[in-house]
Amino acid sequence: MAVNFQPIYILASGGSRAVDQLDTITNNISNANTSGFKKILMREMSQKIPENVGQTGDLLVFPRFRDTHVINSQGTLIKTDNPLDLAIEGEGFFQVETNVGRFYTRNGHLFINNEGFLVDQNGGYVLDTNEQRIKLNTNGRIDITTKGEIYQNGQLVATLRVVNLQNLQPVGNSYYNGQEQPTQKYSIRQGFLEGSNINIVKEMVEMINSHRRFDIYMNLAKSLDQLEGRLNEIGKA
Repeated sequence: MAVNFQPIYILASGGSRAVDQLDTITNNISNANTSGFKKILMREMSQKIPENVGQTGDLLVFPRFRDTHVINSQGTLIKTDNPLDLAIEGEGFFQVETNVGRFYTRNGHLFINNEGFLVDQNGGYVLDTNEQRIKLNTNGRIDITTKGEIYQNGQLVATLRVVNLQNLQPVGNSYYNGQEQPTQKYSIRQGFLEGSNINIVKEMVEMINSHRRFDIYMNLAKSLDQLEGRLNEIGKA
């Protein structure tokens, strides 16, 4: 008697998606304390393979990876009183220039580097509204308005470039990419950092559910394999 591998393939595909979910949730949990981090959600799709046309009972439906979606909700504002800690309240991202290109971030934990440029914690240069690097004196009071205007010792030095993004995609190190959209729906909060939008309790519940999902798929696959083995033995008798 021929072994029917198709249900086992479907169950294996479901188990693989459960592992993908676990990887995504683990990444969310590990970044729960990363400033400006946004929750990543893995989305799935059902792929139908109408191999046996007309025999609807034999249609195959595989759970497949669709994409990862970034949940761009506001994180909690955390007061630090550091004048170079900036949080965006509302829409928008800071633009930074790195060695491998320009990206966007909501992690406003900033510094002045040895050359006097305003940089983020990865060393990326923070850009102004003219898409230029921002140079500051290492000494002197720095005041930043709610619209990102940077004053040092009472003199306007630059204005932070803040843009909104569509089709947001994470690229690592708290950086994101997407299609720029102008926005004025933001307020810069000096002396604050934006926490991640991760809810640890919900992530742990989702992790447990993904573990259970994986166990269910694997137990069903094991049972099906044993059943096929017994049917083969009967067929030989």
